[in-house]
Amino acid sequence: MSNVFSLHGRGLKLDTRADIEPHLKDVPTTIEEIHLGGNTIGVEAAQALAEFLAKTTALKVADFADIFTGRLISEIPQALSAICDALIDKDTLVELDLSDNAFGGRSVDPMVPFLTQNRAFQVLKLNNNGLGPAGGAVIARALLRSAELSKEAGQPSNLRTVICGRNRLEDGSAPAWAAAFRAHGALREVRMPQNGIRMDGIAALVGGLSACAALEHLDLQDNTFGEAGAAAMAGALGGWPGLRTLNLSDCVLADEGAVSPVVEVLAGGSNPKLETLQLQNNNLETQSWAILAQGIASLPILKTLEVQWNEVEDDDESISALQSAFKKRGGKIVLDDDEEEEEEEAEEEAEEEKEEEAEAAVAADEPLAQDDVAAADAVLKAIAKNHQDATDDLADLMSKVAI
Repeated sequence: MSNVFSLHGRGLKLDTRADIEPHLKDVPTTIEEIHLGGNTIGVEAAQALAEFLAKTTALKVADFADIFTGRLISEIPQALSAICDALIDKDTLVELDLSDNAFGGRSVDPMVPFLTQNRAFQVLKLNNNGLGPAGGAVIARALLRSAELSKEAGQPSNLRTVICGRNRLEDGSAPAWAAAFRAHGALREVRMPQNGIRMDGIAALVGGLSACAALEHLDLQDNTFGEAGAAAMAGALGGWPGLRTLNLSDCVLADEGAVSPVVEVLAGGSNPKLETLQLQNNNLETQSWAILAQGIASLPILKTLEVQWNEVEDDDESISALQSAFKKRGGKIVLDDDEEEEEEEAEEEAEEEKEEEAEAAVAADEPLAQDDVAAADAVLKAIAKNHQDATDDLADLMSKVAI
């Protein structure tokens, strides 16, 4: 039996215990993953779900993104509390995803006991929850307390990934997040894009992240660095020798005509393991390209450089040098959206052609070429899944009619 249970994207409205129990009755308590996103869960159904979660013995991934669409603000805290409390003692849990749920700052408290007491989980995803500065600070302080409790017990932090974008965190929550990051020094991945964080907040965040020497992926896209934030980032980069992905697009890294210290430090070889660098829309101009071209050898495995919406001249010699360097190493520099869209469209067209060939071969009962086996398998699986979904829906309807 599969170790994954999924109702993802079914659009189910699960209000009561009777609504959700038929879906759970045959699910083994040994499941490792549960995916319920794309459905809406009420209080009573959440309580029934919590009873099932409490019985699980090997749960690793709890994906509850987008499970409260259409729910009242009075319902969400009760439902969330039931679910989170059931996960507190799960020492097998690796990942919790509660993204795309409109908690707001008023609904974060039910998460605090879990965030504080379960110190086994490694990945926390809270993207697009409308937390605001106050709600964000509550989450950050809970994570800080978790680290403190681990330290008191003589145990290291297990937290490795924090994703908390599109939450209007702003400067107000930045000191709390900085303290949490500093306490969880083993973090590998932090993504906090589109949070309205400005210069002072960025400087605080980067100060906290500077304690995370093993950081590999940092995404602060669409926050405002300005001079103070850029200086703080430039000062911290050398402390992340294993950094592989850095997204600082739309961050106002420099005033028009000026060179950002971030560009200078990167070109100086601060992060030799960097593979992807995103610097879109940052007021970068000719002098920045010259510095990057001169220092590209100090970024020996950089394969992707995205610089759309900056000032780029068609005949810029430094841009030509960068293009040549990336071509030699099998990478790419993305200068405008059209180029990226063309590549994506070409990939999609190639994939569609393979699927069409596979469908035609299956319909004609012809042997498939080796390259088409995977595509045909995907088609058959999709057909089988659609059939099973229809069967499940019919069974649900018949059970309700019988009742």
